[in-house]
This record gives sequence, C-alpha cells and structure tokens, in this order.
Amino acid sequence: MHLFYTPDIDSTCQQYFLTEEESKHCTRVLRLEKGAELQLIDGKGGLYTASILDAHPKRTLLQIISVTHNFNKRNHYLHIAIAPTKNIERIEWFLEKATEIGIDEISFIICKRSERKDVKTERLNKVVTSAVKQSLKAYHPLLNEPISLTKLFTHPFDGQKFIAHCEKTGKTSIADELKTGGRYLILIGPEGDFTTDEIDEALQYGFKAITLGESRLRTETAALEACFEVNFLNRVS
Repeated sequence: MHLFYTPDIDSTCQQYFLTEEESKHCTRVLRLEKGAELQLIDGKGGLYTASILDAHPKRTLLQIISVTHNFNKRNHYLHIAIAPTKNIERIEWFLEKATEIGIDEISFIICKRSERKDVKTERLNKVVTSAVKQSLKAYHPLLNEPISLTKLFTHPFDGQKFIAHCEKTGKTSIADELKTGGRYLILIGPEGDFTTDEIDEALQYGFKAITLGESRLRTETAALEACFEVNFLNRVS
C-alpha cells in the first residue's frame, strides 16, 4: 500500500486533503483513483489508513478509515550528534540508513577539526522523509541545525551521554555501559577525530568515552555502528 507523509494531519479528523505536491504524486505518478486505499504517517507515531474520495491533482480528498497510535514505538530514545563530513553524500547515506534502522534525533556539531561548517538541513530532511516512507516508520527523526560542540555541551540532556573517539585513552564498550530502555546521546567526531581538549571537555560534562571496535571507522560508519548497537542492545534485552 502506498505511503504518504502528512505531518499536519489531526488524529481526530475524518477527512483530509493531500498537499498539491502529494496530490500530483498520488494522481499523476501513482495514478491512484477514487476508492483506492493508501496509508499516511504523521511523523509523531500515527499511522492512518485512508481511501480516496476525490482524486484531484491539486487537492486530493481522503476519507480516514482507521488510525493506529504509537505505531512501532521503540522503548528508547537515540540522539546522535555527528560532525558533518566534507562529502555531504556520506551524511545523506548515514541519515537514510539510520532512519531505516531507528533513530530519534540528529544534530550536526561543528568541531575544531571539522572540514564542513555548513549544512543545508532542508535538503537533508527530504532524505530523512524519504527513508521514513521507505521503511514504514511512523516517527520522523528530528534534524537539528548545526551547532558548535561547546554549545551542545551546555544543552540539558536527561539520559546517558557518550563520546566515541580514537584516542588511546580509557574507553569502554557501549554494550558494557548502556542501560536499556533509556535515552542516549552519542557524539561522533569529524574525519580528524575530536581534539584531546574536546574529549576532556566532554568528560567534564558527564560524557563517557566509548569504543566502537578495533577498526578505524569513517565518521558516517561510526555513527551508523553506534545506531545499530543501541537498537540491537535494546532489542535483545
């Protein structure tokens, strides 16, 4: 069944108009007609089943048949703060795969060794939305605007905080530290890694240093590995 992202839908409504863009996709690309059924997601956990009342190319009218709340809600919250890579396509790859696996929030952090200082979140949000629809996720991850690492440290976070780095200092595996069913914030540094000063500052703000294995991973690979491990550990607990 075809899936549409409709963040402005109200769970109490009985009828709903698709936007002009989605109406065109529905009627001209997918060629859906009156009576066809489709699904909607609101990005906040709602999964809707609807049927077409009027297949209009600008304002397709739908009849809501049923609503499922908290669809496939996970038992934890994962926020990954990652330094954007010089090649933005690598970040797009990470966003796509992390969304499919399961992630709740992404922040782009600007570090001392960052090779990229700006990120166009509008385009990246489209990548996330596409992955949400592809993987049938009712929750749309929150994508934050770039922020300095120092400023991120000052933002309150109620949960476990980790920093993954490559320095040969005391580190532990995330499997040994993670408390299942919780909230997690994981920092992933730029291609040149975090500086020792940044690592020390993170530790002062309550972050725990972790390793993601023996291999030296690319930034986006490390972030995806962290995403996978958190989801896996919460599934098997």
